[in-house]
Amino acid sequence: MGRLSCAVFIAASVVLASFAATRASAQEPPPPPPPDQSNSPAPSSSSAKSNKKYSHANDFLIIGTIFTNKGYAFPGVELRVRRSSEKKFRWDSYTNSRGEFAIRVPQGTDYEMNVHAKGFADQTRTLDAKNGLNEARIVFRMEPGTGEKK
Repeated sequence: MGRLSCAVFIAASVVLASFAATRASAQEPPPPPPPDQSNSPAPSSSSAKSNKKYSHANDFLIIGTIFTNKGYAFPGVELRVRRSSEKKFRWDSYTNSRGEFAIRVPQGTDYEMNVHAKGFADQTRTLDAKNGLNEARIVFRMEPGTGEKK
């Protein structure tokens, strides 16, 4: 073996060895985080809530379909939801290409849903999310706004 081919062989071996080491370390799971052994006081109840992850397991699901006045699926309709006791809308969405929508909100209160599409009259529905059910199914049939053709 000549000097040049020996150098190439050694360089290739080094590259393969580093690749194998990188690949092996990438497949190993990361070490577990060290336990918190600080002497800090226990967190207050308000900060304990902020550290807790929110689970959607108990959410209320609003599912529905919106149709035009002629009975066709209505894509791109704006939906806004708020608690009945509030003025500001907190959740919003749009219908998909089949006029369908799904919005997830917390249970335990009444909600107001507003549906808006250009050229059509807005519609509002009240939803009861404290009745123990996990979902509500709604169907809207949009009617032309004033001055529009029927």
